[in-house]
Amino acid sequence: MIRMLILLLWVGSLQAAEVDPDRLRALEEELRCLVCQNQSIADSQAPLAQDLREELQRLMREGRSDDEIRAWMVERYGDFVLYRPPFKPTTWALWLGPLFLVGLGGLLVWRVTRKPTTAAESPVDPKTLQALLNDKDQA
Repeated sequence: MIRMLILLLWVGSLQAAEVDPDRLRALEEELRCLVCQNQSIADSQAPLAQDLREELQRLMREGRSDDEIRAWMVERYGDFVLYRPPFKPTTWALWLGPLFLVGLGGLLVWRVTRKPTTAAESPVDPKTLQALLNDKDQA
């Protein structure tokens, strides 16, 4: 009887400890390794990434939703831990910075490559150009 009870408790604990591997992998892909910074915790071999993967499994076993797990991670590590941080005042530079830099680069390329539109902006003096043309006609 006691053996049966122990067996039932053990089987029950195994079922409670199961974590959906697809859900776990999806969450691991959304979270940045704080050591590697350009790898997800799913891809990183850093000890901190291993600790975070174990923490994710613990939180999943506790029955927390994906949103609760993300909130838990952000609370401890900040928005940087998310590959897609929310758009809010503290992350505006992160979201809008690349657009600003591309626009600035486009403006610079346009300024450098545009053609002069007036004689004053011409690299050749109009009098010198006329003299060269007159010399060519006389030759």
